[in-house]
Amino acid sequence: MKKTVLIWLALGLCSFVLLPWHMTDGGLLRLEWMSDGEPSSALMRVAAGQWWLAPMGFALLLALIFQLAVEDPVRRARLTLGTCVAGLGVMAVQGLVIVQAGPRIFEGLLSGDVVQAGQAGMGAGAALSALALLFAATISVSQSGKGQGDAFVVSTIGLIVALVAIFVFFPVIHILVRAFEIEGGYSMTEFFPRFFSSEIWGLGCLVADRSCGVGINSLFLAVMTGAGTTLLGLSFALIFTRTDFRAKKLLRVLTILPIITPPFVIGLALILLFGRAGTVTEFFADLLGWEKTRWLYGFWGIYFAQLLSFTPIAFLVLIGVVQGVSPSMEEASQTLDADRWQTFRFVSLPLMRPGLANAFLLGFIESLADFGNPLVLGSGYNVLSTDIYFAIVGAVADPAKAAILAIALLSLTLSAFLAQRMWLGKKSYATITGKADSGQNAALNPVLRTVCYATALPWAALTLIVYSMIIFGSFVKLWGYNHSFTLDHYKRAFSIDFASGRFTGVAWDSYFTTLTISTIAAPLTAIVGLATAYLLVRQKFVGKDAFEFSTMLSFAIPGTVIGVSYIMAFNFPPIELTGTSIILIIVFVFRNMPVGVRGGIAAMSQLDKSLDEASITLGANSFTTVRRVIVPLMGPAILAALTYSFVRAITSVSAVIFLVSAKHNMATSFIVGRVENGEFGLAIAYSAVLILTMLAAILLLQLLVGARRLRRADRVQTAAKPA
Repeated sequence: MKKTVLIWLALGLCSFVLLPWHMTDGGLLRLEWMSDGEPSSALMRVAAGQWWLAPMGFALLLALIFQLAVEDPVRRARLTLGTCVAGLGVMAVQGLVIVQAGPRIFEGLLSGDVVQAGQAGMGAGAALSALALLFAATISVSQSGKGQGDAFVVSTIGLIVALVAIFVFFPVIHILVRAFEIEGGYSMTEFFPRFFSSEIWGLGCLVADRSCGVGINSLFLAVMTGAGTTLLGLSFALIFTRTDFRAKKLLRVLTILPIITPPFVIGLALILLFGRAGTVTEFFADLLGWEKTRWLYGFWGIYFAQLLSFTPIAFLVLIGVVQGVSPSMEEASQTLDADRWQTFRFVSLPLMRPGLANAFLLGFIESLADFGNPLVLGSGYNVLSTDIYFAIVGAVADPAKAAILAIALLSLTLSAFLAQRMWLGKKSYATITGKADSGQNAALNPVLRTVCYATALPWAALTLIVYSMIIFGSFVKLWGYNHSFTLDHYKRAFSIDFASGRFTGVAWDSYFTTLTISTIAAPLTAIVGLATAYLLVRQKFVGKDAFEFSTMLSFAIPGTVIGVSYIMAFNFPPIELTGTSIILIIVFVFRNMPVGVRGGIAAMSQLDKSLDEASITLGANSFTTVRRVIVPLMGPAILAALTYSFVRAITSVSAVIFLVSAKHNMATSFIVGRVENGEFGLAIAYSAVLILTMLAAILLLQLLVGARRLRRADRVQTAAKPA
C-alpha cells in the first residue's frame, strides 16, 4: 500500500508542477496553454503572486516526505492522513472564497487585491492534485488499521462520498438555501408556515369538494404508481421465468419500449388515442353512443401514462431477483406436501422482498420526479414537479417557493425510504451461496399464471398499439388531421448529401452529440451505482444509512430543479462547467445512479457473504473478489444499470433543458423545440429514430453482458445447444 500512496503523491506533485491549475479556453488536449505565455501550472502561478495555491503543493510534498522518512507504519499513515485532509480542506476553502464572479461563500473573509484578482475555475491540474490527496488519505486510513485494512473498500467509500458531496449536495444546497430567503435576507421563522401550508398538505379533497394540496396529490399518485408498476413488473418477471409463454422475445421488446421513449411522446400518443377527440374515443362514441369526456386529463391520465412509462423499471429490477430464488428451497417446500401456490406464497415471494421493495421505491420516486406526463396530462391535477417548474420559469419567478416545494418532495422520498427499510428489516434474503444448486424453478399454479397473463398481456397489447401509432404518426403529414403518407419528416431531419459525404439533416448534430455523451455516461453510471451497492450491502461503516439516502437525493428531485441547481453551482468558480459536455455527462451519471444502486442492492442481497469469504480465504483481495466472483453473478443488475442510464441520458429533458448549449445540443431539447414550433411530424420522426437506436443499443448490451449462470442445469442446457 505504501507504493500505491507514493505513486498517487508523485502524480499529484507532477500535476501541481506541470499541468494547468485553472481551466483553459482551448481545453487541456489542444496544448494552447503551453504556448500562450501566461503562467499555467500551480507552481508557476505561485511564483507569479497567487500565493494561496502554495498550501496544496506543500501538502503533497510533506505527505511524500512522511511516506519516505517515517518508519513506523501507523505513525506514517496518521501523519499522511492529517496532511492530505488539511490540503483538501485548504483547497476547498480557497476555491470557494477567491472567485472572480458569482456568489461568494464566506464573503468578507478575504479582502483587497486577493478577492479583486480572483481566480478562474479549477482545471486538470487541480482535479488530479485533489484526487491524489484523496486517495493518499483513504489508503492511509486503511494503513492505520481502520476499515479492516482494506485499501480498495476505503478508497471506494472515500471516492463515492466525495463525488456525491460535490455533484449532489453542493448543487442542491445552492437551491435549497433559497427556501429560507425573504426580501432583504433569510429567515427561519418564515419557512415553516410556508412549508406546512394547505397549498402543499391540504386534505380538502377528503372532506369537501375541493382539491388537495400538491404534496398530497403527489403522494397519492406516487403510491398508486409504485404499487401498480411493481405488480406489473412482477407479472412480467414471473411470465419470463416461470412459464413457457411462446412470445417471450416480443414481450421483452415491449417491456423495453416505454423507457426508450423521448419525452412527451407517450402523453401525445395517449391524447390522440383517448383524448376527447381521440381515435379510440371517437370509435366508441360512434359505435356505442358514449358521451365524449376529458377523463384522460387529470389523475387517471397521469397514472395511466406513468404505468406505461415506469413498469419496465420495475421489471428490470425484478427479473434478476426472481431468477435468483433457489429451486432447492422450492423443491423442499413441495417435498413437504406444499402445493405450488403455498410454495410461491410462503417461500418464493418472501425471498423476493428486496426486489419488490426496491422496485416500489423506484416507481414511487419516478412518479414524484416525473415532469413530462403531469405537464401534458395534468389539466388541474397539480403535483410537486410541475409546480416547481412553474415557480422557476413562470411569469413571476419564485425561487423560494420552488425550494420549499423541493424540500416537500424530499420529505416524501425520505419517508418512503424509511418505510422500505422497516419493511425489509434485518432478515437475510440470500439464496445464491456458491453451492451446487441444480433443478428448475417451480412452475406457477394455474390461477396465478392466469392472473399474470391477465395483467401483463393487456399492458403489452396497449403498449404495442401506442407505439404503432407513434410510428404511424412519423409517416403522415399531420398526425390526427392529415394522414397522407410522406417521408418529408425523415428527409428533413436525417438527409445525407452522398455526393459530398455531408450529413445535411437538421437533426444530425444533436443526434451525434446525444449518442456520444450517452455512451460515455452509461458505463460511468453503472460503475458508480454498482460500486455504491456493493458498499451498502457488503460493508459496514459509520453513516451508512445517511450515505444510502444521499445516493437517492438527485433521483428524488425533479430534473428541472437539478438543472437549475447545477447552473447555480457550476456557472462560477471554483468548478466552472456550464456550456461544456462534461456537465451533461456529470448530471446524467448522478441523476441516474440510484437505479444502479437499487438494482445492485436487490441482486446483491441474494448473494451469500460466504462467496466473498471463500474468495478472501483463498488469498484474493476485495478488488479481485468483486471482479471474479460478484460481477459475474450480477449480470441482470449490470444490464439494468447500463440500459437505464444509456436510455435516460438520451430521453432526459427536464434535467438538461437549462444545461444544453449551441455547441452541445441534446436530442430531447431539439424535440421539445420542434414541438413548441408546432412541427409534430419532425419531432415524432426524430423520436422514432431514437427509439430504434436505443432498441439496437439495448440488444447489443444484452449480448455483451450475457446471461448469468446460476444452476448446473443452465450449463447443461447451454452445452446441449448445437454449435
